[in-house]
Amino acid sequence: MKDSAVKKQNSDSTKYFLTTMGKTLFAKTKESFFSVLPVALIVIILYFTPACNLSVTEIVTFSVCAVFLILGIALFNLGADMAMTPMGQHIGSGLVKSKNFPLLLIIAFVMGVLITIAEPDLSVLADQVSAIMNNVLLIAVVGIGVGLFLLIGMIKVIFKKDLTVLLLLAYMILFALCALLIESGNSKLLSMAFDSGGVTTGPITVPFIMALGVGVASTIGGRDSQQNSFGLIALCSIGPMIAVALLSIFSKGELAYELSDYAVESKLGGNFGLVLGNTCHDVIKALILIIIFFLILQVTVLKLPKKRLVQIIVGIIFTFIGLVVFLTAVEVGFMPIGFKLGTDIAAFSKPLLAVLGFIIGFVVVLAEPAVHVLNQQVEDVTEGSVSKKSMFLALTIGVGISICLSMIRIIFNFSLLYYLIPGYIITFVLSLFVPKMYTAIAFDSGGVASGPLTSSFILPFAIGACDVLWGTDEVLSLGFGIVAMVAMTPLITIQILGFRAIATNKVQDSITMKRIVDADDEQIIDFM
Repeated sequence: MKDSAVKKQNSDSTKYFLTTMGKTLFAKTKESFFSVLPVALIVIILYFTPACNLSVTEIVTFSVCAVFLILGIALFNLGADMAMTPMGQHIGSGLVKSKNFPLLLIIAFVMGVLITIAEPDLSVLADQVSAIMNNVLLIAVVGIGVGLFLLIGMIKVIFKKDLTVLLLLAYMILFALCALLIESGNSKLLSMAFDSGGVTTGPITVPFIMALGVGVASTIGGRDSQQNSFGLIALCSIGPMIAVALLSIFSKGELAYELSDYAVESKLGGNFGLVLGNTCHDVIKALILIIIFFLILQVTVLKLPKKRLVQIIVGIIFTFIGLVVFLTAVEVGFMPIGFKLGTDIAAFSKPLLAVLGFIIGFVVVLAEPAVHVLNQQVEDVTEGSVSKKSMFLALTIGVGISICLSMIRIIFNFSLLYYLIPGYIITFVLSLFVPKMYTAIAFDSGGVASGPLTSSFILPFAIGACDVLWGTDEVLSLGFGIVAMVAMTPLITIQILGFRAIATNKVQDSITMKRIVDADDEQIIDFM
C-alpha cells in the first residue's frame, strides 16, 4: 500500500510538472511569435516592393526560418528559466554562504572565460573577421577580458562599490586605448573592438551572469541589494573591448577584409546538414564546459537536491534544442536576407536605408532571446517598479535610433567615435541625475540588446550596404561598429526613462504639497 501511494504521488508530481511546463512553453511560444512577427512582416512587405530583389527561394527560406526562430526562442527561454538562471543563482548564493570569497572570485573568472568561449554571438563575429585576425586568438582574448571584469564585478557586488565610478574609469581606459590604436595605424580595427563587447553578452551569458549577480547580492543582503545585483553585464561588456583594443594595437600585417558567403543557396541542400552539424557542435562545446564546471561545484560546494538537479538537466536539454534551432534558422535564413536587403536598399535609395534602419532596429530587438530574460529579471527584482513594457519601449526606441545613425554613418563615411564619445558623455552626465538602479539597468540593457540577431541580421545588413556604397575595403571600418551603437543607445533611453520617473514623482509631490498649503483652514479639524 505504501509503495503504491508513493508511486501515485510521484505520478501526480510528474503530471503536474509536465502540465506546468506545457503551459509555460505555450506562453513563451506566443511571446516569441509576437517578437519575430514584425521582423518577418517587414521582409515580406519589402519583397513586394521595387526596393529589393529577393528571389522566391530566398523569401520561402526566410519564412520557414522565421517559424523555426519562434520555436527556438521559446525553447531557449524555457530552458534559461529552468537551467541557466537557477545555476547562476545557486552558484552565487552557495559560494557566498561558504564564506570562501577567494574561491568565489576564482570561479567568477573561470566561468567568465568558459561562458564567453561558449557564446554563439562571439563565434559569429570571429568567423566574419577571421581573414584579418586569428579567430581562436580573438575568442581567447575576449574570454580573458570577460573573466577579469566578471571578477571585478564580483568584488563590486561583495563590497557594494559604486558601479558608475567603475564604469567611468573603465571607459576612460578604453578611450585612451582607442587613441593609441589610431596612433598605431590600426584605426580600422576600432569598430571591431567595440563590437566585441556587444556580442559577448548573448543568450548563454546573460541568464547566467544576471542570475549570478542576483544570487550573490541577495545572499549578502543589505539595503541596496536589488540595485547591487545589476551591473555585471555592463562590466563584462567593457572587458572584451579593452582586451581587443590592446590586441589590435599590436596587430601587424595588411588589413584586407573578405566578404563571407551570404548566398541562401550555399546553406540549403547538402550544405544544410553541414550547417546544422556545425551549429550542434558549437552549442555542445558551449554548454558542456558550463555543465562540467557546475557538476564539480555541485559535488564540492552546492550539493543541491535531486529534484532540483533533474529540473536543471531538463532545462539544459531545452536550452540546447532552442539554441540549435535558433542559430540554424538565423544562419540559413536571416543572415543571407539581412545582407541582401542591405545591398538592395543601399543601391535603391540612401534616405530609405536610414529610415528602414530605424524600423528594423525598432523591431529586431524584440526577437533577441536575452532581452526577454533581462526584462523579466528586471521586473522581478524591482517588484514591478520597472515594468517589462517600459523596458521594451526604451530598448526598441534606443536600438532603432542606433541603426538609423549607423546607416547615416555608412552613407556619409565618418568615424564611429563621432557617435561614441558624445554618446558616452551624455550617458555619464545622465547617471548623475537618475537613480543608480536605472543606471545599472541601462548599462546591462546595452549589452543585452546586441544579441545573436543583431550580429547575424543587422550586421550583415550594414555590411551589405557598406559594400555597395564604398566597396569591400571600407567594410571593416564602416560596416562594423553597428553592434557597438546598439549597445550604446539604450544607455541613454533607459536613463531618460529613469529621469522621467523622477520628474513625474517631483511634480506629483509638488501638486500634493500645494493642495495641502492652499487648503482652507476651516476644513482642517482641530483635535486639541
